[in-house]
Amino acid sequence: MAASILSLDDVWVEYAIYGLANRSLKKTLVGLASRGRLAREVETEISRVVALKGINLRVDDGERVGVVGANGAGKTTLLRVMAGALKPLRGRIRRIGFTSSLFDVSLGMNSEANGWDNITLRGLYLGLTPREIRALADEIADFSGLTPEQLACPVRTYSSGMQVRLAFAISTAVRPDILLLDEWISAGDAAFVEKAKQRMIDLVDKSRILIFATHYDWLLAGICNRAICLQDGKIVADGPVADTLAFYHQSATPLPAQ
Repeated sequence: MAASILSLDDVWVEYAIYGLANRSLKKTLVGLASRGRLAREVETEISRVVALKGINLRVDDGERVGVVGANGAGKTTLLRVMAGALKPLRGRIRRIGFTSSLFDVSLGMNSEANGWDNITLRGLYLGLTPREIRALADEIADFSGLTPEQLACPVRTYSSGMQVRLAFAISTAVRPDILLLDEWISAGDAAFVEKAKQRMIDLVDKSRILIFATHYDWLLAGICNRAICLQDGKIVADGPVADTLAFYHQSATPLPAQ
């Protein structure tokens, strides 16, 4: 099998935000006085936010790359572009290997469908074929801890813990070459947490490339062998985990004195 590769070449991402530049108390009052006519005109005006700026990055087989940065630095946007969930304004993204992202484990599930049907729906969303889903269904059901009778009922009848356990079991049944992870995922009640922790470790260990965004230094240091730091949509540091974390904390804006 060919080595897995993930690369980004001069990638830019821009968001359009409608009406943001003109939202003020004065214009809101004018809009109300004009029965919304001017307010509607304001909403058609567009502000643009550049979320990623000229990202150049290559991740090779065997690398575990941590992503750090302040809130709003572009971490989640970067992961979503890597996953193909966001299309860049310009630039090139290259992926060699089956890619899976764990941003929202419940995405793609239907509360009106039963548990078995949701295994299929979420599996299809993750990129599995119907045959692959059928092969994994019993293992997913067993790991979730739900009985066949419970799995035959609509998901809307489940407790929140049951829903999370099923969603987690489905999402982590896939064994990707490239795993994109936005924070460490744990799930369910106390009895399920240890199982979930070990399953996440196994998933990370079996992936050939990991991109992992987190605010927890100890977790990143324990899993990753490389880290990048984002600031204002740009990569400003890239190297060993300890060096990147040191740069990140030194460059962080200090809190004002109380």
